[in-house]
Amino acid sequence: MDDPDTSGNAPHRGGHPDETGDERRTSGGDRGQPRQPGKAATRERAVAPSQTHRKRRKRKRGRKVFARDGSAVPAPQAGAKDPQGPAAHAGTENRAHAAVATHGTPQSSSGAADAPSAGASSSGESAGAPNGRNGAAAYPRAPRPGDQPVYAALDLGTNNCRLLVAVPTRPGQFRVIDAFSRIVRLGEGLTATGRLGDAAMARAIDALAVCATKLSLREIRMKRLIATEACRSAGNGEEFLSRVTEATGLELEIVDRETEARLAVSGCGSLVEPDTEAVVLFDIGGGSSEIALIDLSGERSPHLARHIVSWTSLPVGVVSLAERFGGRHVTREVFDDMVADVARMLNAFEGRDRLGRLVGGGRFHLLGTSGTVTTLAGVYLGLERYDRKRVDGLWLERADVDAMTERLLGWDFAARVANPCIGADRADLVLAGCAILEAIRQVWPSERLRVADRGLREGILTELMASDGAWRRNRWRSAP
Repeated sequence: MDDPDTSGNAPHRGGHPDETGDERRTSGGDRGQPRQPGKAATRERAVAPSQTHRKRRKRKRGRKVFARDGSAVPAPQAGAKDPQGPAAHAGTENRAHAAVATHGTPQSSSGAADAPSAGASSSGESAGAPNGRNGAAAYPRAPRPGDQPVYAALDLGTNNCRLLVAVPTRPGQFRVIDAFSRIVRLGEGLTATGRLGDAAMARAIDALAVCATKLSLREIRMKRLIATEACRSAGNGEEFLSRVTEATGLELEIVDRETEARLAVSGCGSLVEPDTEAVVLFDIGGGSSEIALIDLSGERSPHLARHIVSWTSLPVGVVSLAERFGGRHVTREVFDDMVADVARMLNAFEGRDRLGRLVGGGRFHLLGTSGTVTTLAGVYLGLERYDRKRVDGLWLERADVDAMTERLLGWDFAARVANPCIGADRADLVLAGCAILEAIRQVWPSERLRVADRGLREGILTELMASDGAWRRNRWRSAP
């Protein structure tokens, strides 16, 4: 699910310039001292004393609030422009998401809420949630010598463009310091034409330009920028990525389906509990759906991807399925037809039975990472605003999933749009996602489903930090 943007990168201005362009200072050393006559002083005498005092109090309070935040961002000179520009802040991943370690065991208590999937995604998951619409403000401070290395992961999918920037913390974990997410629908019309459309490519390039700006503001030690199904299957996918490089300077790689499945698994390792014997992890995307069967019944490695015994990538996702069957007006008959269509693809998956007797046992469960399951979780919790900290790691029982699916089927398009965890950007896609989920549940029945609001980006960051030895020998100083 697209989280709103967490960047909070707006520079903090330490003073309020007067009309001459000079900053007035209100530090204690100036108080009670007569001011020398001059233009500025003459203007100030024309202002009522109470108004002047109020202005000074406001300036003082602004500095105190920033000091509590602890992020020492240098104030730009008067008149300097925000280096990111307003576009960089539009639709960025919820500030709360950027301020917390995202790769440890999730907290059950609610925290600052992420923006709803609708606004978040389009705004940008972020992503930033980006929408920076709620959550505690977190202004990234300027890097200092000796800081931890910074790593970045970008995932351009069929539906979303997402970026995470993070620093390593405890072994196997990291802290997100910036994030962005926006629904771009790059794969719009791809099923019918086999090519990426001009409008879709323009939306994606706009979002990637924001990502490029964010990356340029930091010294990135290692990064990986990937494109998935839309660019993989489009006849002009490579051509589009050349345009991206020319327009933004970003060089994206198209990853194969096996790599995509492995990264999804790597990103969710901390959500599998120690006593679990088997997991079916699925990632319902916009143009494809990755499924991995994971056997943990033997000696367990800390790297979850090493336990994959079988995997598949279905050439179907929420965008492609909704375009084929319709997503705005979905009857029970249409929904059942979508489920049957996906079930036929799963029946052709030769490795579907590799977990054998472990499926259905008490130590087996499903693990879903996608906008579909996070949306279901948000609706289940009755959230008035999407809250990643409450959704990531949530357990849903079989009856809960059944009830949420039936509830969504009972809503018309307008009701889905009105729900804060769905919104206009997902209202025509969510039931297609539920159909894919239902087909998966029929093949691998489980009493429990765990929800993961994480995926490819977290998997990329985990693999980058591990390969770089970021968690070894305490090489890097802890984050402030």
